[in-house]
Amino acid sequence: MRLATFTTEAGGEPKVGALSADAASLIDLDAESQRLNGETLAAFSSMQALIESGETGLSAARAIAQRGRADHTLDRVRLLAPLPRPVQIRDCMCFEGHLVGSMQAAARFNGGQVPERSLAMQRVFHERPIYYKANRFAVCGSDVDIMWPPYSKLMDYELEMGCIIGRPGRDIRREDAASHIFGFTIFNDLSARDTQRLEMESGLGPSKSKDFDNANVLGPWIVTADEIAHPQALALRTWVNGELRQSSTTAEMILDCDALVAEVSTICTLEPGDIIITGTPDGCGLLFDPPRFLKPGDVVRIEIEGIGVLENSVIAQDAA
Repeated sequence: MRLATFTTEAGGEPKVGALSADAASLIDLDAESQRLNGETLAAFSSMQALIESGETGLSAARAIAQRGRADHTLDRVRLLAPLPRPVQIRDCMCFEGHLVGSMQAAARFNGGQVPERSLAMQRVFHERPIYYKANRFAVCGSDVDIMWPPYSKLMDYELEMGCIIGRPGRDIRREDAASHIFGFTIFNDLSARDTQRLEMESGLGPSKSKDFDNANVLGPWIVTADEIAHPQALALRTWVNGELRQSSTTAEMILDCDALVAEVSTICTLEPGDIIITGTPDGCGLLFDPPRFLKPGDVVRIEIEGIGVLENSVIAQDAA
């Protein structure tokens, strides 16, 4: 199934929907449960509730999706982030092309020398997942205009895939990791590169450069794990104003999704509604020489094979 969070009117109550077979409409799971079965299920009250309900809720959702009416065409609804308030977001670095490109970009800012911190990161990169915790309150969905913070002039995008945890677990074995994944979604990790460069020199990692409102774009929906037979064989593409900027595949990840789940779970218990993000492949604006940052009004379109398309415009804000 493809599961979305949506509203039918501005400021309306969020609903959980299943995408119709023709991918043109949504089935309101709660409303159709009431119509078909005469009951409201707690699992359909929110995406988080559905994830926490486990296979019981998913089975009920599948039954409703097969019989329910798809009354809400996509052109008449507003898609929110499918998981509007993730329990946690861990954004990993799994593509070596991005790491190497970032090191080269850092060297251009550093008189041709690769900073020692970057070299140390590359060594750790091959040993364990490197990640930071993103702002789970700074999440938005597709088709939202992103108001860029006025303290930044270097606007950038990052195509990434999100793995949503469905079952809790600690010290999960790699061979069991897939059973803990509820589904997959698209993630655009918007980045204020000028601010990020200063923050990374501190040794503490990104903060204002990635924490601003709506910087973490999720969507357009969650595709349940049973629909993605080979998560490490998905094509990844990003267009800016129709120009292809990123073209890669999840096969290039140095650690696959199962390995990420297993490794992160050695640190702490993973909870339903946690999202583990894969990081981005080569091709974001910073890595071009010279860099190709976004301009006000640019439209970023991200596609992951088998999941869908995430699209947003960026709007610059003048400093006060």
